[in-house]
Amino acid sequence: MIKYGHWFLALLLSCASVPALAENDQANPDFETLVQQLPQGNLRDRMATIEALVSSDDERLLNLLTALRNNDLLADDGEPPRVARRRDGQVFDVLSGELLLDDTVETLSRVPVNNMMRRQLQTTIARLSLNNDSPQVRYRAVRQMISDGVDADIIALLRERDEIETTLLVSNAIETAFALHRLDSDNPQTRLSAVERLRGSLESEARNSLRRLAENDEVTEVREAAAEALQSIEGRVTFYRAVESTLFGLSLGSVLLLAAIGLAITFGVMGVINMAHGELIMIGAYTTWMVQQLFPGLIEWSLLIAIPSAFVVTALVGIAIERGVIRFLYGRPLETLLATFGISLILQQAVRSLFSPLNRSVTSPEWISGTLTINPVLSITYTRLYIFIFGLMVFFALLLIMKKTALGLKVRAVSQNRAMARAVGVRSSWVDALTFGLGSGIAGVAGVALSQITNVGPNLGQAYIIDSFMVVVFGGVGNLWGTLVSAMSLGILNNYLEPWTGAMLAKVIVLVLLILFIQKRPRGLFPQKGRAADG
Repeated sequence: MIKYGHWFLALLLSCASVPALAENDQANPDFETLVQQLPQGNLRDRMATIEALVSSDDERLLNLLTALRNNDLLADDGEPPRVARRRDGQVFDVLSGELLLDDTVETLSRVPVNNMMRRQLQTTIARLSLNNDSPQVRYRAVRQMISDGVDADIIALLRERDEIETTLLVSNAIETAFALHRLDSDNPQTRLSAVERLRGSLESEARNSLRRLAENDEVTEVREAAAEALQSIEGRVTFYRAVESTLFGLSLGSVLLLAAIGLAITFGVMGVINMAHGELIMIGAYTTWMVQQLFPGLIEWSLLIAIPSAFVVTALVGIAIERGVIRFLYGRPLETLLATFGISLILQQAVRSLFSPLNRSVTSPEWISGTLTINPVLSITYTRLYIFIFGLMVFFALLLIMKKTALGLKVRAVSQNRAMARAVGVRSSWVDALTFGLGSGIAGVAGVALSQITNVGPNLGQAYIIDSFMVVVFGGVGNLWGTLVSAMSLGILNNYLEPWTGAMLAKVIVLVLLILFIQKRPRGLFPQKGRAADG
């Protein structure tokens, strides 16, 4: 009887454990379930859902909460609701990451956030950002705290982080936050020590606080120390801003390099004035947009797919232009100019008919988004940095093709002496077609890069065709190294002039300086030598 009693007791316990387990599962739902609960319930329910999400420790959490705080989180009325976040003008499913189509987006509405929830999100995001693996994310979090105002709660959070922080950039920002907090002390010695700590800080809030002390502090010693520290900081700010202007100029130069290097082949080597070069850049940009439309779930890989796709598409278009029109016009540069200008108009109208005249937006992958911050004054966007590196890679790849491959040897032979090249068996007609296709393909690759910094539209190429010819002529027709030096020089010069004269007047000044330079050196910085120069 006792034996059966034990079995009966075990059965009761097992039955009781089933609801308990179910209740435990309900109390600790996974990340996806919590995301679907976020748009539901009253304020208290949603704040509790946020706390539960924080404990889930999912890598998507920071982007989710940031979107909610910025009113970029959307949801529908489904069961369970579909939750999405808006980024770069497009909408992505939070859970799957897929790009949502327009008919799906129309069913979504903004997840409401009030001031109480926003304060909770601000604190939660700050805590998550401070513990992020990326030093750049942690640094931006500290800077945001400094910008919002440093109170006792923020100081407590920063002290916890300061004990384990290993990155100098973040540690310096935390020390700046501590010093700014001490500036409000009633003790003059405490304020003096804070001023000394801020002497090396480039944060704008530090400069503003020091300026306030230098003008209004009741203690003379503190005012003088603040004024001296402020003067020291302003000198460093001027230096780093000059460095930043140079980096931005190199970034602009890399864009000009990508736009002009294909023209350096078709115009510099073949002597063809290709006014449709800008439209080939435009076709490359539209190819990037089409790749994202065809593969909406592969946004992170879209650029890697678009680069070879754009090269092939524009190279084929270029070969078709050369075989269909330009091969009949060699030796007649004015007629090639008029013919290619007509082709450019045809290509523009074809794009308007196929894709509409409206601009298209290309979504940048996460890995190319964001900003690399070196210090509070000096920073550069990852997009510009990657385009600079990519431009150099394309340049050296093209240089390698022209110097180390059979195609490059034949191209140089035909450009120097077409009749002699034919005499030794070179099929100059196919060399012309492949060379024009190579230059056109590189123009398409330039379009991929430009799609990341501007909208894609039928007039995209028109903004770069004149600049491309300027780069090629200034560097020396047919010289790739001249194209590199010319693009970087014009980029830096234009970037230094724009703050003083404005964008349009800066272009006019650069053009006038270029005309004066050509008067002195008609063949550019690096003129060709030998038979090619005589031809």
